[in-house]
Amino acid sequence: MIDVKTIDRAERLIFGHRIQVIVVFSLVTLVMGWFATQLRIDAGFTKLLPLQHPYMQTFLKYQDEFGGADRILIALMVKDGDIFNADFFHTLKSATDEVFFLPGVDRSRVKSLFTPNVRFTEVVVEGIVGGNVVPADFIPTEEGLAEVRENILKAEIVGRLVANDFSGAIISAELLEFDPATGERLDYVKVASTLEDKVRDRFATDKIDVHIIGFAKAVGDIRDGAVQVVTFFLLAFLITAILFFLYANRLRIVFLALLCSSMAVVWQLGMLPILGFGLDPMSILVPFLVFAIGVSHGVQMVSAIRSEVYHGADFERASRLAFRKVLLPGTVALTSDTVGFITILFIAIGIIREMAITASIGVGVIIFTNLVLLPVLMSYVKEADSYREKLKVRADRLAGLWQSLSTVTQAGRSMIIVSIAVALALLGVAKAKDVEIGDLHRGVPELRADSRYNLDSKAITQSFSIGVDVMTVFAQTKAEGCIDYDVMNAIDQFAWHMANVEGVGSVLTLASVAKVINAGWNEGNLKWRVLPRSQTALVQATSPIDTSSGLLNEDCSVMPVVLFATDHKATTIQNIVEEVKLYSNQHGRKDLRFMLAGSNVGVMAATNETVQAAQFPILLYVFTAVVILCGISFRSIGGTLIIVLPLALVSLLTYALMSYLQIGLKVNTLPVVALGVGIGVDYGIYIFSRLQNLLRQGYGLTKAYETTLAVSGVGVICTGGALAAGVATWIFSPLQFQADMGILLIFMFLMNMLGAILLLPALAFWLLRTAHIAPRAQYTG
Repeated sequence: MIDVKTIDRAERLIFGHRIQVIVVFSLVTLVMGWFATQLRIDAGFTKLLPLQHPYMQTFLKYQDEFGGADRILIALMVKDGDIFNADFFHTLKSATDEVFFLPGVDRSRVKSLFTPNVRFTEVVVEGIVGGNVVPADFIPTEEGLAEVRENILKAEIVGRLVANDFSGAIISAELLEFDPATGERLDYVKVASTLEDKVRDRFATDKIDVHIIGFAKAVGDIRDGAVQVVTFFLLAFLITAILFFLYANRLRIVFLALLCSSMAVVWQLGMLPILGFGLDPMSILVPFLVFAIGVSHGVQMVSAIRSEVYHGADFERASRLAFRKVLLPGTVALTSDTVGFITILFIAIGIIREMAITASIGVGVIIFTNLVLLPVLMSYVKEADSYREKLKVRADRLAGLWQSLSTVTQAGRSMIIVSIAVALALLGVAKAKDVEIGDLHRGVPELRADSRYNLDSKAITQSFSIGVDVMTVFAQTKAEGCIDYDVMNAIDQFAWHMANVEGVGSVLTLASVAKVINAGWNEGNLKWRVLPRSQTALVQATSPIDTSSGLLNEDCSVMPVVLFATDHKATTIQNIVEEVKLYSNQHGRKDLRFMLAGSNVGVMAATNETVQAAQFPILLYVFTAVVILCGISFRSIGGTLIIVLPLALVSLLTYALMSYLQIGLKVNTLPVVALGVGIGVDYGIYIFSRLQNLLRQGYGLTKAYETTLAVSGVGVICTGGALAAGVATWIFSPLQFQADMGILLIFMFLMNMLGAILLLPALAFWLLRTAHIAPRAQYTG
């Protein structure tokens, strides 16, 4: 780590060339600011995929044959009556044509009543006949509408493409990852905007409602909410600045500290385009988290400078001394933060890795902006004498508070604090184990329950037997397995079992369609709706079904079992996955394997399992890094423990709070949980660093901690209070995940502050061997 000689050389170099340092930082900031203007919203579906997970290996293997998981569903719903009228069918046809030509749509997989891949079959005197559900010569007369109604029933698409009560019809489409027209990555925000402009706004009338769901639409709605997020960031910035001013009592100091923290964010955002990254709507909160960490370290630097000014130094001398004292603990704290975010890279999900890189860059930059540039800028502040008088007045007012708080280092009160901490830890363990991995609510949990998207999702799931939540299980067998009765019957039995699993709304398989066709060959008699045992009859029952149905591949060696889930809540997904695995283990065959998983629920299942497998190793890596860095820097086992134990308690209580508030641990919440460790370790390191220095000078624990509170402690309290007050405005955000993160951040800011101010010194009484040395008469700094 950094030794005294290194700090001496760094101080002489930096403060000996102050103008050059400011110029270099200014130029770099201008360059990074220009690159930041090139930053674009970048939401990619594949970034959400844990590509190394076995489910995703299967998904990618069959993606070209059976389609991906990136679907959009557009439901046209009549407000009164049913769909069998000329106006509705005219609107449905026009909307289908519009969707067909949307940018990025896989046209071969568009489905509606008007697409040629939606067909029916029936048996007549001459044999089996079939055709499009809506014939090419369709005219919306009474006779034509009656014919289409019969065809819908024959095609058995009620509940899938037509509402169960005939109140609406669906247009289904799949999106490509890259726009075939341009070759560039598909712009999901643009797709969402196009869906609004060319579909909803155009076709919604006083008689017809239009509901749209799917990943692209969700990204668009989140992005629209993210535009308002900027307003909440500005409010948080303003509140932080006001409270910071009440602490610093000089506008210039507040400006310089917030300027340096903001520069770190500019550098962070500027680096993203350089590295080829965009800003994903799901990671929109990361820049503020970096700003929060920057404010934390900026306050500590200001506190150290204030302390030196209080003891008689001018601002230049005070800045030099503060640089020397803060550089080591600040570097240790920021290194711990950076390592904490880097450990998230172990989760093999693109968006999480981008968040980790983004946050790590931002935190790493703070070492330069807040530990180097800030003291250089502060060295130019004048009027130290008048400021010193203000500090003395305030110090006299707060002396009683610091003296009172310092009593937590005494035997009786420290025992009470530690006992409360143990009780909270036990409560946290009891509740934290109930934290769910994944989503805990219907719809898109990133949006409010009353958002347009979630209302659309609710309308579709109430009227149809399907929604956007689909899991595909791939039945792998031998070639021509679809004409082997044993194989087809095993798939049919599996489908029947899954149809009765809680959370599964309906199931679609090649076997279920073949049974309908077999009944058709026998005058439609329901007694014949079975799989024929004769191979010839089985060939006859499956021959009308081709690969365009998505129910088999070319050689019939893979037959997807499509499970339409009632929602994508974590418990639903886990239940479906467990049932698939259990059934496969109990009824497995050498010539038939049920492989998980495709479609969007399959992606969610893989993501949830990846996050679940990584969460505890990541926490272990983070705490291991903190322990090693603190141990090397402070060379004290007891000191390391009193820094780490409050962190562990707050992390545990954060999990408990998430369980209580029903916030699932997922892609966009995991970095915030990691942040809790980062902010907490900052508080603890700064307080312990000064406390240890005083103890080594011979001060007793109580007196040393009283003095520590007057310098570092006041900064910790200011930081925790200001940041908590700032993010409190997030509770009113249109984005539910920002509101949830606001609650979690308020909790973490305040609890980490209380842990550093109360629990850390209480533990020091029991764990530091130097804690009970008799105090000297006066603090020398």
